Amino acid sequence: MLAHRIIWAVPFGLPIILLRRQWPEVVRALGTPRTLGWLTLSALLIAVNWVVYITAVQSEEIFQASLGYYINPLMYVAVGIAFFRERLRRPQIAAVLLAAVGVGVLTFSGGELPWIALTLATSFTIYGVIRSRVVIGGMPGLFIETLVLLPLAFGYMVWLGVRGAAAFGPHDPGLSATLLLAGPFTVMPLLAFALAARRLQLSTIGVMQFISPTLQFGVGLAYGEPLSPAHRVCFVLIWAAVTVFSADAWRFTRSAPAARA
Repeated sequence: MLAHRIIWAVPFGLPIILLRRQWPEVVRALGTPRTLGWLTLSALLIAVNWVVYITAVQSEEIFQASLGYYINPLMYVAVGIAFFRERLRRPQIAAVLLAAVGVGVLTFSGGELPWIALTLATSFTIYGVIRSRVVIGGMPGLFIETLVLLPLAFGYMVWLGVRGAAAFGPHDPGLSATLLLAGPFTVMPLLAFALAARRLQLSTIGVMQFISPTLQFGVGLAYGEPLSPAHRVCFVLIWAAVTVFSADAWRFTRSAPAARA
């Protein structure tokens, strides 16, 4: 499925690039070794994120996937302190500590390191930091990332075809049509987020980041995935951290214009 997401994202993304007249930006980035190098690294990170997420769903570890994306915004805050010398407000510190305690409870009381959650959160955080530092638009950057991954995805599809394990083909038109939709389903959410990020308040974006893991958590419940006591304690602490984090972001964003007035 991941290979199809990458392969079909390229022909779907190209018309968007052309319609938005961003092809010159793509060409400049491809001709700049430093920019191309950073986008190659970000492409590998987002590929790792996708692989781990798909593996989590297929192995019925949806709660861990949800936990990873709950942790992600809070990990951004921790990275800001450690590497960019950002100063935190007290509610932000409290939110990060609550999240850390929650992960610690799941690790020690549950007897397992939540490697899926930590990998998802870490890979997407580093991905986000790189993309925030590379001077390129959201859609051109995403298009180059898919171009970088295209040879790997195509090689994997050829290997599946040689083994007779390829799912795409005339033998199953319904499944093939579904796999074709992997292109727009990959590009459109990321493009919509990039556009919304320029139009919405930071507090709104911060709250929106918690919608996806909440839906994932609901899916895990609907499918009857076991929720251990350690998971319950962990999620209660994470939700407390999310509440503190979101309330502080909302309050800070609303008070900033008044301070500048």
